[in-house]
Amino acid sequence: MKKLAVVAFGGNALIRGDEKGTIEEQEANAYDTCVKLSELIKKNYNFVITHGNGPQVGNILLQNVGGAKMFNIPEMPLDICGAYSQGFIGYVLEQQLRNVLEQRGLDRDIITIITQVLVDKDDAAFKKPTKPIGPFYNKDEADKISKTTGAIFHENPRGRGWRRVVASPVPYRIANRQSIGKLARDGQIVIAIGGGGIPVYYVKPNELRGIEAVIDKDLASSLLAIQIQADEFIILTDIPKVCINFRKPDEKTLDVLNVDDAKLYLKKGQFTEGSMAPKVRACIQFVEFTGKEALITESSHLTKEGAGTRFILK
Repeated sequence: MKKLAVVAFGGNALIRGDEKGTIEEQEANAYDTCVKLSELIKKNYNFVITHGNGPQVGNILLQNVGGAKMFNIPEMPLDICGAYSQGFIGYVLEQQLRNVLEQRGLDRDIITIITQVLVDKDDAAFKKPTKPIGPFYNKDEADKISKTTGAIFHENPRGRGWRRVVASPVPYRIANRQSIGKLARDGQIVIAIGGGGIPVYYVKPNELRGIEAVIDKDLASSLLAIQIQADEFIILTDIPKVCINFRKPDEKTLDVLNVDDAKLYLKKGQFTEGSMAPKVRACIQFVEFTGKEALITESSHLTKEGAGTRFILK
């Protein structure tokens, strides 16, 4: 029987380094990523792909602001911008993965699902927004926007200006999770939870509404892996293995990491917030809930023997 894996990678996998983010650049990067993902098929895997959208939704927000200023086009809220990004990234990934599969004589349906994720409107994160999004403004611009919209801005510690911050609430339930799991187990490749999913909440019983927030992509992907009973959870990043004492003389790579040690390293600050720390937390969540293994590795190492850092229960 084929294993079912949830494979998560960041939006930076499609826009790299100092690239401008043209569609040609993103298509080329998507193709490279899909070549590596296709190796899972040879390893007898079914899989769901999840992805980040940070650079892409940032560009959409800039286009939003520009259109409002120049042409008086109504700005769209963050949940709609997230949906935009899910649709276009899904399209790019579908097309490039189809190109890869056809070149290798492989045939699978590839399906993008625009995914809503339930959050709690009373989550403590809404009282202290910390997730930066969108463009930088000067102080006067930020104050003006804040006064008219209620948006919260924080100054960038590197002096780049003022940037809007939103909450990053805990995800609770993935919409259409049963269909995602069934399609994947039937052999289709499913693309879901772009950017951590579109955060929604119940404004009243039986009535959902989008909310201004950003869900951590790795945490939402881990939750999906739990809710569809995946056999493995994989996070693709830009380093081959997780390290402690990262970029220090005594740096050490980790081949295997149990949950207790991972929690201890988190407590000691071994993993950077906004980088490796949320990935480690997502792996801990999956392993604790399922007893199965999670993996963090670089995409080119995906199917190599002994690749990456494996997270285990004990």
